[in-house]
Amino acid sequence: MASPKRLKIALIGNPNSGKSSLFNHLTGLNQKIGNFPGVTVEKKSGTCTLSNSNIVEVIDFPGVYSIYPRSLDEQIVSEVLLDHHSENTPDKIVVVADATNLKRGLLLLTQVIDVGLPTMLVLNMMDLAAKAGISYDIQMLSKKLGVPVVTINARNGIGINELKAQLAKPLPVPEKKVFSIWDDTKEPVRELRERLNVDNDYEAYLFLEQPRSLTFLTAERKKIVDQIRDTHQFFPGKFQGAETIHRYSFIQDLLNDVTLKAPDHSWKKKSNQIDHIITHKVWGYLIFFGILFLIFQAIFAWATLPMDFIDSVFASLSNYVGSVLPEGPLTSLLAEGVIPGLGGIIIFVPQIAILFAFISILEESGYMARVVFLMDKVMRKFGLNGKSVVPLMSGVACAIPAIMATRTIDNWKERTITILVTPLMSCSARLPIFTILIALIVPDQKVLGVINMQGLALMGLYLLGFFAALGSAWVMKLIINVKERSYLMMELPTYRIPKWSNVGYTILEKTKAFVLEAGKVIMAIAIILWVLASYGPGDTMSKAEEVVSQQTQNMRLTEQAFADRVAAYKLENSYAGIIGKAIEPAIKPLGYDWKIGIALITSFAAREVFVGTIATIYSIGSVGEDETTIKVRMKEEVNPDTGGPRFTPAVGFSLLVFYTFAMQCMSTLAVVYRETHGWKWPLIQLAYMTVLAYVSALAVYQIFS
Repeated sequence: MASPKRLKIALIGNPNSGKSSLFNHLTGLNQKIGNFPGVTVEKKSGTCTLSNSNIVEVIDFPGVYSIYPRSLDEQIVSEVLLDHHSENTPDKIVVVADATNLKRGLLLLTQVIDVGLPTMLVLNMMDLAAKAGISYDIQMLSKKLGVPVVTINARNGIGINELKAQLAKPLPVPEKKVFSIWDDTKEPVRELRERLNVDNDYEAYLFLEQPRSLTFLTAERKKIVDQIRDTHQFFPGKFQGAETIHRYSFIQDLLNDVTLKAPDHSWKKKSNQIDHIITHKVWGYLIFFGILFLIFQAIFAWATLPMDFIDSVFASLSNYVGSVLPEGPLTSLLAEGVIPGLGGIIIFVPQIAILFAFISILEESGYMARVVFLMDKVMRKFGLNGKSVVPLMSGVACAIPAIMATRTIDNWKERTITILVTPLMSCSARLPIFTILIALIVPDQKVLGVINMQGLALMGLYLLGFFAALGSAWVMKLIINVKERSYLMMELPTYRIPKWSNVGYTILEKTKAFVLEAGKVIMAIAIILWVLASYGPGDTMSKAEEVVSQQTQNMRLTEQAFADRVAAYKLENSYAGIIGKAIEPAIKPLGYDWKIGIALITSFAAREVFVGTIATIYSIGSVGEDETTIKVRMKEEVNPDTGGPRFTPAVGFSLLVFYTFAMQCMSTLAVVYRETHGWKWPLIQLAYMTVLAYVSALAVYQIFS
């Protein structure tokens, strides 16, 4: 017997209405990240057990102000609400509204009611409403709207059980309608309902208003919509302004009836006073860069001990596995491929967790919105929109969702430029490379007793990527000759103490994503790399000892030294060595050898693979008895041309600059292809970033040499 279909509950509402906090309370750790069907907009979904023990799926949709989409993010919400015959149509709609600004949230609610789906209103932030002195007659509000109304405080979980109990009950389609279509539109609406089997008048009216943005409509159905519009001379947008005025008139009358006590805005006084400093044209920027400085200092200072511990644990484990298991390919694969590759992933979890902890705190507190506002003027000088700040800041975490976030930018030119420069922002995938190279070449010393040199270097690399993004955007602004005016409209949320459980969810979610998603790629490449580095053409490997014996017959080598030479010979003549040697002439001017070349090639799959590749390459053929860590192996690597260390400051800084600018992420290129609908822009992006990385790394190596 087939299991019953799990009910879908959609959370929709304005940005900053508290949907994410409510989602976290309802789903706990039973969450997953995916994409909406057919598009690359991120979808958060999870399971929730209601008061009647039924398990339902809860979906957190992008924040919207209206059912009329202005961006691709908002288009997703419109499509889901209007495609009533899809298996993805929610069974229940929960509209989350900010109780301190109910008028704004009710516009969306009235549209959802008229669409004809089972709907409930949730008034969130009731603590702030009480602080502002606002009081509503909830029963009257529910009666006049014709939908259940539940009050909650999503930050501390107050009202969640009552909400679950209400969701467990049957939720009928609202009978009351707020907006009746105009007389001029009744005939085309009637015809469209008949020909396309649409449920109600308002749904059909919206089909006529925006058929191009409803991708679920087939070409044949869109053609029918166009025919009806042409026949009845229906012009999109003609009635939209009048509809909005009508709805706000209804909402104002409603609020006059249900508001027991009007708001007192003096409670926002302190928040406004803070904004005078935080968004100041001088102090605002200094505070922002001060916060960045603190973050990068903490990434090194707090993560050093756990990273060193993880590094030593995996070195010990690799040595232990190699010593207790019988010699053979499987033991070699585990000790020299799998374990070092796994160590190359886990070692950076502390730093990634710290980075996302800070990002989450800044978002939860309301500060990140101020950063967007603060940087708007700067962005415009470089051909970007103030909304471009959101993808650029998101790019510090990962370029893929950051590029998806450009869907909120209406202006085509500014969106395209933002997509092209976002990968220059140093993402978390670059963090493992930065930290291990900085640890090799920058002294772990403090300036003035508090400023860590390594943290300062890390901040410098992030700023380098940011300024490179601005410079590249300015050049593209001149090249892409499209003149469009745009503007930034956003709401600054009230400052609040971060909800620590939400911060914890973010850290867990992002760290898990890094370990599982990046980890799969790193592990796969580590195993492939071990095979390439352990085998070679013909009988090269089997004759390694014979060849080395002939080469060193007049030398007095210890058994250990001889074994090291054999291991080095095998690696150099393996398939991996042959590939590395092939590209060595092209990268030698940068100070790199064939081993680093192998890491450059493998990290095109994903940047963070560089460290796993280095860990694997420097573990292949290691016959020492000591439990040597990745850092120590890299520090001890010798340049045969000079007899000195391979990773000199010149080589280290050259690599750091190369990875700051290089587009080495196939997933990012794939997303750019999907977002721009062709290979033109991804190939331009790959070309300019590769040239920038090579030329910059060459200049740095020559200067420091």
